[in-house]
Amino acid sequence: MNFNTYADREILTLAVANEIATTLKTQLQSQEQASIALAGGTTPGPIFDELCAVEMDWSSVSVMASDERWVPQGHERSNAKLIRERLLVQNAAAANFIPFFREGHTPETAAEELCSVVKPYRPLTVALLGMGEDMHTASLFPGTSGLAEALHDAAPEVMVLRPDSQPEVRMSLSAPVLNGALAKHLVIFGEAKKDALERALTLSPQEAPISAVLHETQVHWAP
Repeated sequence: MNFNTYADREILTLAVANEIATTLKTQLQSQEQASIALAGGTTPGPIFDELCAVEMDWSSVSVMASDERWVPQGHERSNAKLIRERLLVQNAAAANFIPFFREGHTPETAAEELCSVVKPYRPLTVALLGMGEDMHTASLFPGTSGLAEALHDAAPEVMVLRPDSQPEVRMSLSAPVLNGALAKHLVIFGEAKKDALERALTLSPQEAPISAVLHETQVHWAP
């Protein structure tokens, strides 16, 4: 893990967007495709706003969320909605988007199908991660039934999780998929999350799931 500190969030946003763009472009110089998994929530939106304007062969980039609520893509709490509105515009509109919510499916049947869809993209080129003050990342929440399986090295690519603290069923990339990305960026803001990350370094992945994906991760923090 490498901890990067920035004077403010705007500088962080520009730096992370530039690093992600550089990694994707480099991958496409030697490979036919690149892939990126993206955190939801409010933190990554400004990064998407910068990244979408970058000139590259976006038609060769596949985009997915790191996790998703089991709600339709147009729902206000859908990560797909955020990605479509903030990233898949301008130049990035040409990217291939892989939604996790599948109309007419149950979460379990969708997850089974998505495993075969996601598997060819391993290792992901980039994972842009977030973290809650409870030390969860993606939908890997502490104490959730099925967490141990999602953390296991042999976990399937996509897991169905039902955190007691959340109102919706969750679909999440498993820890080995996220941790196996060629480049990992964790973006956190504020003292509370900085303190949470420091606690996570002393805890097991069951207690602090973020600790399962920190190997060689670039952590970006601003007040």
